[in-house]
Amino acid sequence: MDKMIARFPAQLEEALLIAEKITLKKHSAPFRSVFISGLGGSGIGGGFVQDFVRSTCKLPIVVSKGYHAPAWINKHTLAICSSYSGNTEETLSTFEQLLQTGAKIVCIASGGKLIELAKEHGLDYVQVPGGWSSPRACMGYSIVAQLGVLRAAKLIPGKLFGNVAAAHKLLTRDLAAIQKQAHKIAGFLQGKTPVIYCADQMEAVAVRWRQQINENAKMLCWHHVIPEMNHNELVGWRDQRPDVAVIWLRNRDDFNRTSVRTDINKDIVEHYTHTSIELWSKGKSLIEKAFYLVHLGDWTSVYLAELRNVDPVEIKVIEFLKGELAKV
Repeated sequence: MDKMIARFPAQLEEALLIAEKITLKKHSAPFRSVFISGLGGSGIGGGFVQDFVRSTCKLPIVVSKGYHAPAWINKHTLAICSSYSGNTEETLSTFEQLLQTGAKIVCIASGGKLIELAKEHGLDYVQVPGGWSSPRACMGYSIVAQLGVLRAAKLIPGKLFGNVAAAHKLLTRDLAAIQKQAHKIAGFLQGKTPVIYCADQMEAVAVRWRQQINENAKMLCWHHVIPEMNHNELVGWRDQRPDVAVIWLRNRDDFNRTSVRTDINKDIVEHYTHTSIELWSKGKSLIEKAFYLVHLGDWTSVYLAELRNVDPVEIKVIEFLKGELAKV
């Protein structure tokens, strides 16, 4: 896993080359909505895309992480089905339903059934490199490929890809410092239940931290976003919780009211746990800041796995679940 995470910056660079070559066949109707279907690493990829294009894409984007395509999808929808393996059953179920809607379907996978079906139905598809043992380590391919599809559909500007290239340079340059900080954070989280808080524009980053801690370190974790948590979860901080470690993911350019809320929240929460730390992003664009924090979280999860003496690649319980589902 450490080798796969170390390749994340290079993966971004490789994904940019793949995205440059993406073209789409002409569709019969103009697009009025975007639908992304994906689970796990592919699903979180859709979450990042949603955040990254919020201020530039003029169409609504919905990310689905289940079995069903919503009833509003029609010929005016650009529908992206993303599954690294190409065999995710929820995404395949959604794909079959999309075929009946008239939507423009684009598939993203390394192979598997999804690519086979795309070829069978004459649909556009993007095939990303295969051979990675952990799909969650391939998130860079998923995000950049989805952005590439949106660019090919003329829904987002090309400047976003310059931000991805800048993120590659930032992560490559700061690798040693990121690893050093991640070691410290892992020690900070050892023996605790991590809680991740961030501004709403960074929720995909917090989800990524949670999922990586879940899968790599085999630990429970939860997250919430500000300001929404101020309307519910904040009231839950009522008892002393020495077993909880809070991480505040922050950006220097967070919306000013959100930043003030975060400061106040931090003061309140620290009455109930003394294990609280702020982590500030680096970079100029939202994409750079997000990928910086993602890389920091990925390394933290691996170092936590080392401290807990668990294999970060092993996901036996998920494999058991799939095996039981296959019997039904």
